[in-house]
Amino acid sequence: MDFDVAFLVSTFVKLVDAVPMTLALFAASVSLGALFALGITYCRVSGGLLLSTFARAYVFVFRGSPLLIQMFLIYYGLGQFPAVRHSLFWPVLRDPFSCAVLALALCTAGYQAEIMRGGLQAVPAREIEAGRAAGMSGLLLFRRIIAPIAIRQALPAYSTEVILMVKSTALASLVTVWEVTGTAQRLISQTYRTMEVFLVATLIYLLINFIIVRLMAFAEYRLSPHLRERPDPASGGGRQGEVHG
Repeated sequence: MDFDVAFLVSTFVKLVDAVPMTLALFAASVSLGALFALGITYCRVSGGLLLSTFARAYVFVFRGSPLLIQMFLIYYGLGQFPAVRHSLFWPVLRDPFSCAVLALALCTAGYQAEIMRGGLQAVPAREIEAGRAAGMSGLLLFRRIIAPIAIRQALPAYSTEVILMVKSTALASLVTVWEVTGTAQRLISQTYRTMEVFLVATLIYLLINFIIVRLMAFAEYRLSPHLRERPDPASGGGRQGEVHG
C-alpha cells in the first residue's frame, strides 16, 4: 500500500483537533465513576445486608452487560418514557456528551469499586492493629495507615482500568459524540481510506495511553518509597568509599 505522507499529516491534524473531546470524556467519566465507586465500595464493606446486596447487584449488572448496550439504553432508551422527558434530568439525558459520560461512569464505577474493595482487603490486619496501639482511630487511622496501603495495592489494577476507559471513549461516537474515533469514521466516509485514517487514530490513542501509563507509574513510585532503590552499603555509599590521600 502506498501511503500518502501529506494525507497522513492532514489526517493527524484533523484527529488531534478531536483529542480534547476524547480527554473530556475520559476525565469526566473517570472522575464521576470514582465518586460512584466510593459509594459502592462503602456499601460493600459496610456490613449491612441491604447495602451490601445493592452493591453486589450493581457490580454484577454493570460488569456483566456490554458497555455499548448500557450507552444505548441511556441515550436512546430513557427518552422513550414521558416521565423522563418531563423531568429535571431531561436537559442532561438528551445531550449526547452527558449521556456518554454517564454511561461510561456507571460502567467504570462497577470495576473501580471492586478495585477499591480489593485494595482495602489487602491492608494487613497487623498494620491496623499497630495504628490502634499507637492511639490512632477513625479518620486518622484511615488517613495514615489504611488509605496509603490500599491505594498502593489498588494502583496497578486501577491504572489498567484507566487505560481501558481511554479506549472505551471510542464508543461515544455511536451516540454522535465526535471524539477521535467518531472523527476518524467521518473522515473515512469522505475519503474511503480506512487503513491510513485508523492507523493515525491508533497512533493518537497510543500516545495518550503512553502518557497516562507514565503518570500512573510515577504516582506508584511516589506512593511506594519502600520500593525505591537505596544506596548499596557494599559500594561504600558513593563518596564515603573514596580514599583521601
